[in-house]
Amino acid sequence: MGLLDILLGRTKPVAPDLDQLFALPSAAVTLEAAAGFTPTGGGAVCFATVEGAAFEQTHREVQALLDADAERGGVPVELHQDDYGYSWLVSRRSPDQLVQLVNDLHAVNSSMEVNGFGPQLLCSLVSFGDERGRRLALVYLYKRGTFYPFAPLPGTAQRRDSALELQVKAALVNDLRTEQDLSRWFPVWGAPGL
Repeated sequence: MGLLDILLGRTKPVAPDLDQLFALPSAAVTLEAAAGFTPTGGGAVCFATVEGAAFEQTHREVQALLDADAERGGVPVELHQDDYGYSWLVSRRSPDQLVQLVNDLHAVNSSMEVNGFGPQLLCSLVSFGDERGRRLALVYLYKRGTFYPFAPLPGTAQRRDSALELQVKAALVNDLRTEQDLSRWFPVWGAPGL
């Protein structure tokens, strides 16, 4: 970034740091202690829909990579498209396998990035729940390199529990690089894996 960029107020975009995903297991311990939420075993990577043979090859590579895990049963990664036209690669593990789930998400993100699909990556999320039936996702914004909580309220209306989101943000401030701009806390309604 040069002097002219500084004078004109231009900023350099934050480079994605996929290694931030590895902070999720320790954040999960804090989240359970502070708010009673535990991992559900669901996680997903969201990206702008991509068509073509190159993406199909990448998807097959990711599937083969995650199939190599002998502990996993069934389909390791499922491809879904949401109502908004975005694609989701969903991984499901048992709730006590958060480390393995994070490894899955990192592998999916890395494979897409290496194969030239980095600009299409939007976010990754890991799902949590509590004894009261509330759901929560910790969402990693790929292009910002930050996390934010998303807590949909139960029911059919698309409403979120903002107070819970702010409580989780405060609890995880020392565990995760949290997105400070609340306008970037995008709702991920109907996200598979949540």
